[in-house]
Amino acid sequence: MLGLSYPYDWGFIPSTRADDGDPLDALVIHDAATYPGLVMRCKLLGVLQTLQETKQHRIRNDRIIAVPEDSHRERELSDVQGLLPEVKQELEKFFAATDELEAKTLKSLGLAGTEGSEKARPASREGYSCSRQTSDERRHRDV
Repeated sequence: MLGLSYPYDWGFIPSTRADDGDPLDALVIHDAATYPGLVMRCKLLGVLQTLQETKQHRIRNDRIIAVPEDSHRERELSDVQGLLPEVKQELEKFFAATDELEAKTLKSLGLAGTEGSEKARPASREGYSCSRQTSDERRHRDV
């Protein structure tokens, strides 16, 4: 697991709270260079629905999947189902691997598009913002 890094920009949606008590997690698919603390307007594609288990808890810990609102390369994507099957599988495996590093088990419950993502509905308004942080910053933030 040494050298595990996020495949795209990773952050959260400000002013939200997920079942785990943290802001809603968000993965922004694009290939432009960004930096920690950046806030960008994004278009919701869907959500990777997950169940996270530790020795003490069993909670939903969904991950929002989005693209930058003004992206030229990703402008054709309108729903998470438009992602290549290989990309969907890689995302599910990646998030399962990140939880293994923290003595957690993550079970994928599948990908849902914008219509079927009840957990993401509060954050799914058009043009929401995703803030990006490094994983170290995320672990040390106050909620």
